[in-house]
Amino acid sequence: MATLVRWEPIREIATLQNEMSRLMNTFTGLGNGNGATPRSWVPAVDVWETEHELVYAFDLPGIAEDKISIEFEDGALTVSAERERRQELAEERLYRFERRFGTFTRAIALPQGVDDDQIKADYHDGVLEIRVPKPEQSKPRRIQVGGGDQKTIEGKATKA
Repeated sequence: MATLVRWEPIREIATLQNEMSRLMNTFTGLGNGNGATPRSWVPAVDVWETEHELVYAFDLPGIAEDKISIEFEDGALTVSAERERRQELAEERLYRFERRFGTFTRAIALPQGVDDDQIKADYHDGVLEIRVPKPEQSKPRRIQVGGGDQKTIEGKATKA
């Protein structure tokens, strides 16, 4: 008896993307795990919305607060930091380097109208939380046509 399997194109695309990432990591040296080549990193970020603000939470474990920089310019929030690699091995042998180190920069576009003076950041237990107040939504304004004491302008057509 034949089994019928439903085709899910989204799952196929995700699988293809994972395979392509793995292939590219092999060529760039990111996937070998032996630490022989410098590896760049970008921390994970969660974004959620409350009634009055947008919240961005960056995972930055092992980074000192003074190594984190947050800037707001031209409607973009830029977060950059540096994680230093510690060489504290004396007699132990280290066979694999998987933790990322170095510098990163990540820019996130914010909605138009954000008041940069109201952006707040807090760093606690390796998580950088940036709170961005939502901008005021412009409300439609009713414009009355021909109302009140306005007079109607009349014209006459003339032959040229």
